[in-house]
This record gives sequence, structure tokens and C-alpha cells, in this order.
Amino acid sequence: MSETLRKIRSETLQRPQALLTGEWALFLDIDGTLLEHAEHPDAVLVSDELRSLLQGLDRKLNGALAFITGRSVAAVDQLFQPLKLRAAGLYGLEHRFSPDDDVEIADEPADIAALADEIEAELGRGQVYIERKGRVLAIHTRAAPHLLARATQLVEQALASLPKGYRVVAGNAGVELLPLEAAKGAAIRRFMDIAPFVGRRPVFLGDDTPDENGFEAINDAGGISIRIKPSAHTAAQYGLGGVAETLTWLRGQL
Repeated sequence: MSETLRKIRSETLQRPQALLTGEWALFLDIDGTLLEHAEHPDAVLVSDELRSLLQGLDRKLNGALAFITGRSVAAVDQLFQPLKLRAAGLYGLEHRFSPDDDVEIADEPADIAALADEIEAELGRGQVYIERKGRVLAIHTRAAPHLLARATQLVEQALASLPKGYRVVAGNAGVELLPLEAAKGAAIRRFMDIAPFVGRRPVFLGDDTPDENGFEAINDAGGISIRIKPSAHTAAQYGLGGVAETLTWLRGQL
């Protein structure tokens, strides 16, 4: 079935079933899903209650829980310390298949660094936050929403001068430049090929445009896809009203 046909209107989404049964694996976006968005990515706070919830879910699933996020794995560890979980960072450019594994860090290419400098010079330091994540470049405009269109235009124009293999993804409050291989769906599939995920039914919760690729991979695998606070057409099968409702639903799975 084509991607267009698989998209459904957000207002038709129902809540996911109250209790997941059987053998399942859980994949979680972070910002906008587990944590409310902030004007700056470093301004979010993780409560002890959330750490305890994630630890409990990880224990229940015998380790079949992983973050699937645009943040780097190092940033995730800093945010949730001392808790360390399996994770795919930078949309799958980084992986940690076990909490004790090392992570190969994605370096920033010179052309992406130069582009970041140019965008920051034009849009103004302090108005937008330019997040340099190796081969991923994110321009956050939550503090200056009027600059989103211009930020998107600058990144799209830059595609012509960059090596092939990049794409632009516009989100709820910013725009990102990503390598084609940086995709949440591919990251989820890598986890599903290894223990303790293999053979389980996958469940993925996310809230933004980059999560759509993950929803499609989950649907193809016969899993459960859930979009948080849906506001547009989506491939997700179910919806939850926001972070608070998401945490309540997750607590119900313990």
C-alpha cells in the first residue's frame, strides 16, 4: 500500500489498547513524547519518577526497550543519568545495542559545519538554536517561530551544494538536515533483528514528522504505532493527547 494511502487523518485516531499483552518490544522517542518540548533542547528536565518508570518497563520487557531519538546517545545519557538504556541516536546514525556497549560517535563534516555557521550568521545567534549533531544539523525555531520558513528555505537551498545523500525534514518547531540513511524506521529494524527484541511485537511512540518513518516500519512489522498529540495526517494507528497522557499509558503497562 502506498504511503499516501496509509496516512490517516489525526482526528480519527483512537487511544491504544489499555494493556499490551504477550511478548512485545518498546521503542520511544524522547522530546514531545516522554518530555515536554523546551525552547532549548538542554532546558528539559528528567524526573526521578520518569527514570523509575523507564527502569520498570525495561525490567518487565527483559531489556526490549530502546530510545529512538534525534539526540545523540551521549546527550541521552547525560539527560537520563545514571540510567542507561539501549538507544539509537541521531536517527539511527548511532546505536547502542546493549547498555554496556560503546557508541561510535558521528563526526561533523566540514561542509555541514560551514553551513551551520552561515545559517547562524544570517538568522542571528540567540533567536534560533543551531544544534550540531555530527552529520545531522538541526535548526530549532521554537523561540522564534517566525524564522521557521526562512530556516527551512536556507537548508533546502544548501542541498544543491552538498554531496548527494542528504534530505530536509521539517518538524513542529524547526528543520533538520539528515543523511538519507538516518531514519528511525531503519533503526527500529536493526534492533528487531537482535535479542532481546527479535520475535516480539514492536510498539513505537513518537510525536513529530521524523517519527513517521518509524510508524511505517512498525506497521509493516505488524506492530503498534502511536503518535503523541497528532495534528496532521499520520501513518500511526493510534494517538495519545500529550506527554502526560503518554506517561499515564506507559505506567499502565507495568
